[in-house]
Amino acid sequence: MSLAAYCIICYRRIRTSTPPPKNRTYWGDRRNIIKLTGSLILGGSIFFTYEVLALKKSLTLHTEVVEKEKMKSYIYMNMGSLDERDKYGLTHLARKEIHKAVRTILIASARLFQNPFADTFSSVDVEDHECPVWLLLRRSRSEDHEDRLQAVQDLAEARHWQDYQYRIIAQAGDLRTLVGLARSKNSDLRFFLPPPRLPALKEDSCLEELRQLLSSLPQTELDECIQNFTSLALSESSQSLAAQKGGLWCFGGNGLPYAESFGEMPSVTVEMFCLEAIIKHSEIPAHCDKLVTNGGLQLLQRLYRMHQDCPQVRRSIVRIIGNMALNEHLHGAIARSGWVSLMAEAMKSSHIIDVSHAARALANLDRDSVREKYPDGVYILHPQFRTSQPIKADVLFIHGLMGAAFKTWRQQDSEQNLTETLSEDEARYTTCWPKSWLAKDCPALRIISVGYDTSLSDWRARCPMERKSIAFRSNELLQKLRAAGVGERPVIWVSHSMGGLLVKKMLLEASKKPELNGLVSNTRGVIFYSVPHRGSHLAEYSVNVRYLLFPSLEVKELSKDSPELKILQDDFLELAKGQKFQVLNFVETLPTYIGSMIKLHVVPTESADLGLGDLVSVDVNHLDICKPKKKDAFLYQRTLQFIREMLAKDLEN
Repeated sequence: MSLAAYCIICYRRIRTSTPPPKNRTYWGDRRNIIKLTGSLILGGSIFFTYEVLALKKSLTLHTEVVEKEKMKSYIYMNMGSLDERDKYGLTHLARKEIHKAVRTILIASARLFQNPFADTFSSVDVEDHECPVWLLLRRSRSEDHEDRLQAVQDLAEARHWQDYQYRIIAQAGDLRTLVGLARSKNSDLRFFLPPPRLPALKEDSCLEELRQLLSSLPQTELDECIQNFTSLALSESSQSLAAQKGGLWCFGGNGLPYAESFGEMPSVTVEMFCLEAIIKHSEIPAHCDKLVTNGGLQLLQRLYRMHQDCPQVRRSIVRIIGNMALNEHLHGAIARSGWVSLMAEAMKSSHIIDVSHAARALANLDRDSVREKYPDGVYILHPQFRTSQPIKADVLFIHGLMGAAFKTWRQQDSEQNLTETLSEDEARYTTCWPKSWLAKDCPALRIISVGYDTSLSDWRARCPMERKSIAFRSNELLQKLRAAGVGERPVIWVSHSMGGLLVKKMLLEASKKPELNGLVSNTRGVIFYSVPHRGSHLAEYSVNVRYLLFPSLEVKELSKDSPELKILQDDFLELAKGQKFQVLNFVETLPTYIGSMIKLHVVPTESADLGLGDLVSVDVNHLDICKPKKKDAFLYQRTLQFIREMLAKDLEN
């Protein structure tokens, strides 16, 4: 009900009322139409709470009504909806008094926040039960860093407030406070205003708008890979739009180079291709500015809402937001477009991947408690929320060929896991054991998983122009890990397959650069899960297996007895012995199916043996060597034992 309508009802009651009975409360003349306890002007609207409604004439209200008024109901009033021609009626009087009350509250709020010595509210018209809210708001803007963080923690732990009190924080809190609340475990979602209402995105227009956004980004001075992504995405989206209008679908001249299935809706497939291209652009700061200027934040939000049942699309969008959040001057635009509330909601998800993507974006927005930045492909698995637990060491997980930051480290499926109705008991089943198991067993660790694109064949490469050698990838990852602060604490490396070769190359490169020496000196140990130190037979099957018709550079570098691998092996052994690295080697004993016809022992024992540290054989294949069946399995417990032993002194201090 609008304020004007409510006032009219009250006015009619006055005219027809009888003398007040005993169970009613009476007020005499009042100048104020409404007494406000908090307000905020948003655009052309006012959002406020009210206590007492009075008119210039006497007013009688039932006692129950008074009690309800004290419970702080809401009025949301669109000032633009008021009739400007009504200058003398009740609406005009309401407007005058509301403006007066708003000025009073704004003055009181200004005094509250501007006076650092005001420990009480004696000079401010705020009731006693309001004081904690406003005091915490003031402390959240304190110049003292520790006091500021504690205030946000106290806000997040609030459980007894009324609904309107959470809304006060949502409207009066600054960006720093709201991001802190989003990164606080179990914080109430009422702390966050819903994203601004945007026009619904029609399914037949989303691809066209996405294509327009992509084409508006700079197309010059790009590396070959981004040029390839962009040109193909624009070409295929154009073909898709033409096919939709003409009723015929085709892939055009180039075709999608990595379309996994023709069973998907073509529009979603092409949308994903456009989003992949935008992800590449969002790694360039100047292009992020263009995304904001051209309405990218709003379009991505509409796509995010529309594709609630398509996690792949939503995760790609959050990747873009996480990349844009690396640019601090864009934080205000990201918050104003409603992304903080969406990320806070994503942090409540039961899916580890969704939470991890949102955690990365929020960590990049949180400049008050996070010094590091997390570039694309670097995911913090623990701690994903703000915590008072001091972080004493880092554990890094590096996947191998055709792996990923999450799926490589999932629990090995068994018949029991596949047939049971799985609960959220992560001690029994998890889709990412470093996040679920290791974080609980070693809470003082920061756990990071690194993701990067690989391919078995150039035919299926995401970017055919991209020829990334182990040396190229190691330098690329080194820069990202340095931005994330890796090397400032003791480090344990955990790697699978080709990931172990990357770890060795990164440590060798870091040893040659003075600014990265900390990464070497702080390395306490390395775990290798079936790493082909002396190469693999995989490349030998490149002619026989249909997936390897054109073996990628990664596969070629894994060739058995490769000269490059021998040099890498010799150089790393020298470094490891000089730095006294502790090493644990796991090796598979079962063959792995390559395609549907060939079984292959991908990394034989002689290749998995580094020549340093323990060598442990496990009765699993190459894919399952890094996937424990359960938490008490030997594979996980031996890994946990090594980490604890290597970091024993660091975790005690």
